[in-house]
Amino acid sequence: MRSTHFFRSLVGALLLTLIAQPGFAEARGAVTNLPIPRFVSMKSSEANVRRGPSLTHRIDWVYKHRNMPLQVTAEFGHWRRVQDMDGAGGWVHFSLLSGVRTVVIKDDMTSIYAQPKENATVTAHLKQGVIARLQDCEISWCEVSASGYKGWAPKTALWGVGAEEIRN
Repeated sequence: MRSTHFFRSLVGALLLTLIAQPGFAEARGAVTNLPIPRFVSMKSSEANVRRGPSLTHRIDWVYKHRNMPLQVTAEFGHWRRVQDMDGAGGWVHFSLLSGVRTVVIKDDMTSIYAQPKENATVTAHLKQGVIARLQDCEISWCEVSASGYKGWAPKTALWGVGAEEIRN
């Protein structure tokens, strides 16, 4: 009987430890049931960023870059709380957002490679702030395309993709 109690306690502790691990129990949006946080992009060329999730809330500023990546951190009805790469954010109507994935180049003159390795041929250099379309991602590299150039960039040079995110 004592060993059964010990075994149950051990299994319970193990389950609690696993559930507490990052990525094990992923948070989901109450409206969409999609992962929170997650990355999206601006569908329109202009979006009002509000203090709260309704048209009655004050507009704090306006995003003016189509395809800019944003991170969704909360959902409420037709509204999504978003954050940009500088950590600024607020509430945006969902109709202004897209599931198309983009990234911002964080480092000036980031090299884009023909293959996901540093000794591969460099196909382009992208300036800081360029918005690129996100393609496939491995653990340390992502394939991106911008201004007619396509290649692989180190994931650390990009904002708009999770550190552990894999895409095929």
